[in-house]
Amino acid sequence: MLIDAHCHLDFPDFDADREAVFERARVAGVGHFVVPGTTRKRWSNVLVLGERDDVSASLGLHPYFMDEHREEDLEALEEALDANPGVVAVGECGIDARFGESWNAQWRLFDDQLRLAKARKLPVVIHCVQANDKVAKRLRQLALPAGGLIHAFTGSPEQAGKFLDLGFVLGLGGAVTYDRAKRLRRAVKSLPNDGYVFETDSPDMPLAGLQGQRNEPVNVTEVSRVVAQIREQTLQRVAADSTATARRLFQLLV
Repeated sequence: MLIDAHCHLDFPDFDADREAVFERARVAGVGHFVVPGTTRKRWSNVLVLGERDDVSASLGLHPYFMDEHREEDLEALEEALDANPGVVAVGECGIDARFGESWNAQWRLFDDQLRLAKARKLPVVIHCVQANDKVAKRLRQLALPAGGLIHAFTGSPEQAGKFLDLGFVLGLGGAVTYDRAKRLRRAVKSLPNDGYVFETDSPDMPLAGLQGQRNEPVNVTEVSRVVAQIREQTLQRVAADSTATARRLFQLLV
């Protein structure tokens, strides 16, 4: 069984055919889905999906949506985590250096969520764009007991090693399917067998050849095929390793 460790199946992109999306994934061998929250107004949708046996929910405040977040959302996040013990992680949270105007506010919100995760011994799902070294430095300072996931990793082998040393695993998705992703592919080849999980970031992060199309969890099968090729391992091996790592990270009983 494959696990899509990061997919936004609560997004309205799937409102018209959500059950068909689940079914296509299931038929292809993708049996479990981790759905991260991005804004307070979407947490209820995420939690409803999390009631399914094949979905696990995470709750957080995403740096892409800084304009939507309010000061009271952090307290609401704390309350939501306490009220929903089945939530498997804090996130999606993190830092996106493309949005320099909100840089300081991003760091404050990120730090607050890291502290919530540390206090609850929950893993963190981290969005990290053009900030790998700075985020790794902050994670080293905080020493989170449950580690977490560096979602959509595209960094170097050296940056991968820093995150692994801190107890984090790397999310491998659509980016790895592009031939031009030479540095990322070197990093993927260097990872230990328990250092990565597969993800799609559906409906975003399209795979090579599928640009402009909605991404969905069935495509994690193609991610796994490409990773097996890069690592010169069997498809069965990388599938088993990624699934075992996702189970360990999120404490999934699947």
